[in-house]
Amino acid sequence: MQCEICGADIRGPSFKIIIDGSELIVCGRCSQHGKNVDKRTPVSRKIAPTAPVGQRRRKPKPKGFEAFSDELVADYASVIKEAREKKQLTHDELAHHIKEKASLIKKLERGEIVPEEDVRKKLERELDIKLTERSSEDDWGGERLNKGTTLGDIVTIKRK
Repeated sequence: MQCEICGADIRGPSFKIIIDGSELIVCGRCSQHGKNVDKRTPVSRKIAPTAPVGQRRRKPKPKGFEAFSDELVADYASVIKEAREKKQLTHDELAHHIKEKASLIKKLERGEIVPEEDVRKKLERELDIKLTERSSEDDWGGERLNKGTTLGDIVTIKRK
């Protein structure tokens, strides 16, 4: 058998090493150029114990609240702007207080973007406002709508 690095005949034990992802069989002199494959390397990261899949407990959902969800108020931009002006804060000062950029505050006040959950909570806490409202899924129930009207009754189709 020949060394795959230097090409000399291997006398004595051969070594399996890894060099740049390639596994080679080499002589004793060339074995220092790579990492030995035969040696076990210990795992350096800690693995948190987990419960078996069948034994995992799920947090029970509170009953009676399934039909409700929080939605962003329609005029959130004006609510944010009025609350900021009421507290006499500039865009920069408010941004500094909630650790966000002033450009984000300006875009929110113009209604260009919708605030993410964490930004919304920071704004509510800092400005003492409420940007969400509770709505239920049955607000759009069929009994409230006129069942006789369809989209075809409202829309006029223009043909070329």
